[in-house]
Order: sequence, then structure tokens, then C-alpha cells
Amino acid sequence: MTTLTCRAIAFDMDGTLVDSTAVVERIWTDFAAEHDLDVVELLAFAHGRQTHDTVRRFLPRLPEGEARALTDGLQAVEADGRGGTVEMPGAGAFVAGLPSDRVALVTSANLDLARSRMAEAGVPWPAVVLASEHVPVGKPAPDGYLLAAELLGVDPGDVVVFEDAAAGLEAARASGASVVVVGDHDGPAADGLPRVTGYGEVTVRVLDDGVIELGLP
Repeated sequence: MTTLTCRAIAFDMDGTLVDSTAVVERIWTDFAAEHDLDVVELLAFAHGRQTHDTVRRFLPRLPEGEARALTDGLQAVEADGRGGTVEMPGAGAFVAGLPSDRVALVTSANLDLARSRMAEAGVPWPAVVLASEHVPVGKPAPDGYLLAAELLGVDPGDVVVFEDAAAGLEAARASGASVVVVGDHDGPAADGLPRVTGYGEVTVRVLDDGVIELGLP
């Protein structure tokens, strides 16, 4: 059992609290086919990043106005893609069992998409939510996690972040937080970090001084 202590907890969304893999891969596969792109390379880059960053990476010559319009269209399709999102194992109950005023969501999705996926998966809406509209420089930059700590009123070093993808893991580590890998990502960004496949075996204890103690299998 690994024990971590903190004063607040932050989560990524896709692949961390909710499993939207089927929806995301379908949308990006269609995008790759439409623009004659390598879908494997595109999916590897897109995971954990803001949609607009992916559009700019693979269509760099597209004028900014057209890129923004394309991003908006992709996000609208994602928001309407209901029926393919479920909670990660035990995520809803785990979030519900945490002190509600010390939980943040830091996602590369926009706010509408985050609301849609969290609701469909049945995961509680955290006290602090930072979507793509709120964080101009997305993951792997640490900006989102630094802002989350500020809004929660804690030092970044007193935060535990749950993340699943390379970009998010890099962002969380750069913020100074303690980081837990969710799932099977095994790239360099995950080296040396504790790992869970779900939340059912993670224990939570809130101590008298307000410190949150997490027990990881």
C-alpha cells in the first residue's frame, strides 16, 4: 500500500474520470480521413491535449480563423456524441467521497463537453473546473494545475493529481504536485509514479488537521 497525503485533489477527465475512448477515436479517425492524416500519429498526439492544439499541429497552414471554426465544429460533434461515455471504475463514488471543496477538474475539453461527459458518466461536478476556455496554454504546460491549486487555496505541492496521458502527466509533474497514473500509460512521463487502474481500492481518510490521506494499492 502506497500512502499519499495532500490538501486537495485534481483530476483530468477523459481516461481519468470518464472513459470516452470510443467517441474520441471515432471523431479523430473521421478527421484524419477527411484531411488525409495518419490517424495513429494524430491519436497519439491528441490524447490529453486541447482540440485546437491538435488542429494547429496537423493543419499548420490553415488560417487561424478557419482553424478556430474547425475546432468549434469538432467540439460540437464531441458534445453531441452521447451514448459512448462511462465512468472509469469507481470514479463516481470516489469523487463523491472526497471533501467537495477541495476537488478540481482540469480538462483539455471545453466546458460544454466536460459537463456532457461528466453527467453521462455519473461523476460529480467538482468545486473547481478548469476547461480549455479557462487555460490559454494547455497541457503539457502546468498552467491548468497551477491555477487549480490557486483556486483551491493550496500550494501546488499539497495537491495530488490523477492523470492518464503523457501531456497531462507532464503538466502535473511540472506543477510540483504529486501525481498518480490512471490506467496503463507507460511512457517516460509515468516513470516512477504510483498507478491505479480504477478507484475501487483507493482509500480516503481526512485527518483532524484537514490533511487528506490516500491509500493506493
